[in-house]
Amino acid sequence: MNLWLLLTVNSITLGGLLFLLSAGFSLIFGLMRIPNLTHGSFFMLGAYFGVSLLRGGANFWVAAALSGVAMAALGGAIERLLLRRLAGQELAQVLVTLGLSFMVADVCLMIWTGDPIQLDTPAAARGAMALWALRFPTYRLLIVVIAVAVALLLWLMLDRTRLGAMVRAGVDDPEMARCVGIPVSRLFTMIFCLGAALAGIAGVIGGPILSVYPGLDAEMLPLALVIVILGGTGSLFGALVGSFIIGFLYNFGQAKFPALAYVILFIPMVIVLVLRPRGLFGRHAP
Repeated sequence: MNLWLLLTVNSITLGGLLFLLSAGFSLIFGLMRIPNLTHGSFFMLGAYFGVSLLRGGANFWVAAALSGVAMAALGGAIERLLLRRLAGQELAQVLVTLGLSFMVADVCLMIWTGDPIQLDTPAAARGAMALWALRFPTYRLLIVVIAVAVALLLWLMLDRTRLGAMVRAGVDDPEMARCVGIPVSRLFTMIFCLGAALAGIAGVIGGPILSVYPGLDAEMLPLALVIVILGGTGSLFGALVGSFIIGFLYNFGQAKFPALAYVILFIPMVIVLVLRPRGLFGRHAP
């Protein structure tokens, strides 16, 4: 496999993984207007939690699901006990979530030490598959399939179900939604838990590719921020498109122009902010 094809495959894989991370961030930030800087910590902590489960003999996919459940519980506790008390106070929310991210990083370092941990690829997903006379790693293709499936399910939930209609009503006019009996607070907690769960699952799924190490949260969070700004806050389609754009820019930038990798990564965000402040597929704030 030549370098260009290898970079393309890796970029598509990274794009799928980034969507699992940024979709949750887009839901929390776009719908609830909460700048949750612990989102990268959910990714890293979920990965470490999966490490412990795998060491205990759990199946890889079971470990990913349980990590998602654990991060959902943690996210729900943070939203209920801390962030709800700071509703509308963006600066306070930023400081609290930033402080929590530092605390999570220290806890991970204390429990799992500072050595990088490489997760094994699930046995059923090892090897390669033939596509158009080319062979691609099965696990990397599976990540893309999972990302597209999650995108479709989230879109169906938000745009084609009664639950999604209630969430949209709670975002557009929370006071009126409460007046007609919609449990806005519970819905927002559910959205926060869903975003945290997706990040935790992504952490385990990304383990065989990225490995798990201290500082993983600080590397992934800026990518999620760029994706949400590029695609547009609250837009799942924008998060999907932005994830693959950033996946390509990040991989090709690191490989071809390592000294300018972050310049190449952040220039599109700056251009979009100047020309379309709401992002490529963003909508007007309610």
